[in-house]
Amino acid sequence: MAQVIIQYIVIRSDLISAMNWPKGAVIAQACHASTAVIHLHRDDLNVQQYLANLDSMTKVVLQVDSEASLVKLSEKLNANNISHKLWIEQPENIPTCIATKPELKDVVKLHFKGVKLFT
Repeated sequence: MAQVIIQYIVIRSDLISAMNWPKGAVIAQACHASTAVIHLHRDDLNVQQYLANLDSMTKVVLQVDSEASLVKLSEKLNANNISHKLWIEQPENIPTCIATKPELKDVVKLHFKGVKLFT
């Protein structure tokens, strides 16, 4: 059986709850990060396999509650060599979300234990 290739996206929930960003703007941040990380790693075999079956791409969208939590998660991913894009909205210079490079689920899932699904 083929291993599942998955992309994790982590969004700051406080952008909506505390900073009153429109939901569409927050969704756009996730789209930016997802597109950017796929572009940056377009030559990676897992990314190519992920894109080869467009109707079966698997994503999990999670949330953290603050900028500090998002940056801490990015640092954890860096320390564990998990390729990802920390999207920083410009020109405001606000970290808004993370998208991982599409990767084998068994390689990345343990780094997201305890992170809640986006609601």
